[in-house]
Amino acid sequence: MLLTALIFGLLGSFHCIGMCGPIAFMLPVSRNNEVKKFFQIFLYHAGRLVSYGTIGLAFGLVGKSLDLFGFQQQLSILIGVLMIAVILVPAVKFQKYNLSLPLYRIIGKIKSSLGAALKKKSPDTFFTIGFLNGFLPCGLVYMAVFGAIATGNIMQGGLYMVLFGLGTIPLMTTAVYFGRLLNGVMRQKIRKLIPVAVVLIGLLFILRGLGLGIPYISPTQNTEKITSHMVCH
Repeated sequence: MLLTALIFGLLGSFHCIGMCGPIAFMLPVSRNNEVKKFFQIFLYHAGRLVSYGTIGLAFGLVGKSLDLFGFQQQLSILIGVLMIAVILVPAVKFQKYNLSLPLYRIIGKIKSSLGAALKKKSPDTFFTIGFLNGFLPCGLVYMAVFGAIATGNIMQGGLYMVLFGLGTIPLMTTAVYFGRLLNGVMRQKIRKLIPVAVVLIGLLFILRGLGLGIPYISPTQNTEKITSHMVCH
């Protein structure tokens, strides 16, 4: 299932260009020194990966807690259903509940910190921008978080989110180097594939939870019980 994280990242990066692209375009990278520019972009991505990894560790812990109570299969099915529902149910329905309202104040602080960081050019600036960037709300990040929970493991949850971040790097790097040249028909066509990919990955999570005995896709869950016998002499 870790492969789904890379798929989310690769396809989702076309969505990320619209959401995080302005930040990438505004990075105060060196215009005269290509080596320096490379390391500045590297630090930016490193910051993003650290924030994604942190998020993954946190939600991997949530998944592990549920796994300890024996809900791992049900959780995988539920997450698959949620992924599909987010795509199929009109966004207006979700907006009625203002689920993200409690986060607005935190998001505002992150944006303020980003604005301040973008005005600086110190070595740590690019890492800081990337780190804060990773915590901005994004629908594809939410989908990846679902995947991190479904791993039912702290380390795998962190790895899932890091792989998601790695998948976004190629296009986000292109955005820094070439800016708005990415706008075009190809970008729009690939963005249309994102909902299809999310639904397919949602179905994979459902199959995984069903434990149908399909190798790598829906392996049978280990339900063997260990018994002990006391022998008296």
